[in-house]
Amino acid sequence: MERRDFLRNVGAGFGMYGLAGVLDAANPLAVRPPHFEAKAKRIIYLFLNGGPSQVDTFDPKPMLAKYHGKPMPAGNLKTERKTGNLMRSPFEFRRCGKSGIEVSEIFPKLGTVIDEFCVIRSMHTDRPNHEPSLLLLNSGDKLPGRPSMGSWLTYGLGSENQNLPGYVVLCPGLPVLGHQNWAANFLPAVYQGTYVPMGEKDPKKLIAHIRNSSLSPEKQRLELDLLEQLNRHHMKKEGADAQLEATIQSAEIAFRMQAEAPDAFDITKEPEKVRGRYGDGDFGRGCLIARRLIERGVRMVQVYFGNFQPWDNHDDIEIHRPLAEQCDGAIAALIQDLSASGLLEETIVLVGGEFGRTPAVEVGGLVKVQNGRDHNNHGFSYLVAGGGFQGGTTYGATDDFGFAAVEKKVHIHDLHATVLNQMGLDHTKLTYRHSGRDYRLTDVAGNVVKDIIRA
Repeated sequence: MERRDFLRNVGAGFGMYGLAGVLDAANPLAVRPPHFEAKAKRIIYLFLNGGPSQVDTFDPKPMLAKYHGKPMPAGNLKTERKTGNLMRSPFEFRRCGKSGIEVSEIFPKLGTVIDEFCVIRSMHTDRPNHEPSLLLLNSGDKLPGRPSMGSWLTYGLGSENQNLPGYVVLCPGLPVLGHQNWAANFLPAVYQGTYVPMGEKDPKKLIAHIRNSSLSPEKQRLELDLLEQLNRHHMKKEGADAQLEATIQSAEIAFRMQAEAPDAFDITKEPEKVRGRYGDGDFGRGCLIARRLIERGVRMVQVYFGNFQPWDNHDDIEIHRPLAEQCDGAIAALIQDLSASGLLEETIVLVGGEFGRTPAVEVGGLVKVQNGRDHNNHGFSYLVAGGGFQGGTTYGATDDFGFAAVEKKVHIHDLHATVLNQMGLDHTKLTYRHSGRDYRLTDVAGNVVKDIIRA
């Protein structure tokens, strides 16, 4: 990743003068107090992009086996593509941990730490296609133009480490919609996610050119100080300039990153045994880097499973098995390490995708192997651990076939409201004035799901 990419990703326009009295103009990432006492300080969001199937992972449905190959008694719900008869899961479910939560055989290692998770089995969202569902999960709205959750968090709370970005996104390529998923949009640009492509294993290549090979840090400091004096003089004469303010702040952050970023991203400093537990794949390395970043005070790290939408298995649900194998050990290792260090108590770990999949087989004629499942926005599962959430529990339920949430339904807005609550933020008060109205992550909806958090 080139130095200019870091500069562009870290910041591109602030609007600091519009935030007078709210933010520290000299340091927009300075730590700010929450609305009330927080249970969590940071978030790791493990995003299984493409839409993993709930009935093949964390929501077992024995009725699928009984009605395999038969029509759904009440008829199939509307989905993006045509679906046919019900199809049983090819995977066995096993009771895991002291809680006895049933987990698919494709997640044997995650099953060993399931007691740390609350499994929400009643998630639902608004649309059965990727783009609006990704936007809703990441930014609280189906249309582009809203700030991402990580941007809202760093806007509201700042960052505990001034030498690293407050919000980091790790992905080997780009998911659907790319940078829109972590954009700050109308929030000051310093709060947008700093994207780091995970395709490189060598830490020097992963964040290449972060260090200046021509000037010493002392000379760089003199250079930046001079540039800032000139820029401030220009703004005093010509008036506030948001883009120029962004240039000043992004240069400052990039300069500070030289001291800490190379070490944070260098997983070769971890014992070989530890690296082996996470695995050598992009997702495993991403989980390990995420742990190292939050240990250094980064507010939120989002790890995408892979390029584009690997969990989008319209063709053959059996593909879930090798996909799970790539992330199973990494998720378990992350939870184990956070628990051992005590950081899990104050770190929220989210695991899930943009929606689920149908219990009925897809028959749309767009795929070669007719053993897959279509998108399903009516009901799916999410895992959440740490940060005051009730581990070793399940919440809500889908119908007998896993098609729709029917008990204790949880919308994306509710999930966002609950996560913000654990971070000490009232989702109705975390607002930003834009185009004549106050915006928030949860739009005009959302309720804190109190039953899944510890008193």
